[in-house]
Amino acid sequence: MKLDHRTVCYNCYRPKSSCMCAYITPIETKTKFIILMHPKEFRKTKNGTGHFTHLSLPNSELYVGIDFTEHDRINEIIHNPHYSCYVLYPSKESIVLNNKPIGEERKKSVIFLIDATWPCSRAMLRASSNIDRLPKVSFRHTKTSAFTFKEQPKAYCLSTMESTLCLLELLNSHHIENLDKKSLENFLNPFYQMVSYQLSCNL
Repeated sequence: MKLDHRTVCYNCYRPKSSCMCAYITPIETKTKFIILMHPKEFRKTKNGTGHFTHLSLPNSELYVGIDFTEHDRINEIIHNPHYSCYVLYPSKESIVLNNKPIGEERKKSVIFLIDATWPCSRAMLRASSNIDRLPKVSFRHTKTSAFTFKEQPKAYCLSTMESTLCLLELLNSHHIENLDKKSLENFLNPFYQMVSYQLSCNL
């Protein structure tokens, strides 16, 4: 029986013919990450990096949707007295991690990551008042996205996975995390392999 080359890997949600799971090296973090994925990103089998991020961070959870206001699990996390929650999103009031660490004594930090385009991420925050009320964090960087087959809206824009690596590096610099250099260097391997694969398909 001939296998359908479009069969999906239900781990990374890519076609099995281009599954990137072999390149994922999970990193154990003290910080908990909650990935909020827009439904449009969930349907992107070619370039979605939210799944890679989730698989690379065992201390993470992933939820698909737009309005999370009444989401039981997310509200449970936000209202947990043992957690200090933040959302990665640039704003005038955001905590710039290059300058200032996050976290509260005797509490575990939780960072919400929005996996969506900029217009969709704004729509998700407008719809999800519980997320929008969280303290916002951001960072400065001089990196250029390796998402070479996908046009970014601005030169400084990064994919979800690339942004997460920037976060991990800054959390490390503040000694909030204690991640070894090799783990950080390998973090983007599935992303790089995915980009390489898509470029080869476009030749």
